[in-house]
Amino acid sequence: MNRLLALVAVAALGGCTMWKSKPAAPVAVAAPPQPAGVADAGGVQIERIPYRVGVSSGTVEQLARQYACASTQGAGLVTEEGPVEVYRMQCADGKVFMARCELRQCRRM
Repeated sequence: MNRLLALVAVAALGGCTMWKSKPAAPVAVAAPPQPAGVADAGGVQIERIPYRVGVSSGTVEQLARQYACASTQGAGLVTEEGPVEVYRMQCADGKVFMARCELRQCRRM
């Protein structure tokens, strides 16, 4: 009985390759649309920095509140992680709050 089952399984699996179909034509994948760059008054492209949370983000947000800066997004790390880090926070009133943290001791820039 086991031989019969093995024979049927081999025949069924092997039979699938009998009917070879033409390979499907490759589908071209469109590149994601790039957002239009923002230029300043002189026509120079403005660099966009992605938002990254850092070790001292919470500390910088508390410091920003002392200077009447509130934000829904929070403080983002601008530089690489390390002993000296720079954070940027977009205030609700349109101003930008920046802070420099050295060994987790943050000061307004």
